[in-house]
Amino acid sequence: MMNTKFAVCLKNKGFEASLEVGKLYEVVSDAEAEAEGMIRVIDEDDEDYLFEASTFYPLVIPIDLASTLHQRA
Repeated sequence: MMNTKFAVCLKNKGFEASLEVGKLYEVVSDAEAEAEGMIRVIDEDDEDYLFEASTFYPLVIPIDLASTLHQRA
């Protein structure tokens, strides 16, 4: 099943090379990380990394839009 979660970066202090404030990032499901207040996203290097969840604002978007965004990622 394809990943359809996305979040907007709210801050990037200390991660300026990896994250852009205001940019939409694809979220990789990671229940263990989420339980610890972390979020795993595909960053600017096209790699998935853990960041503090407060770094992002999660979005609820329609499945057809999520599908389009996933294909562009």
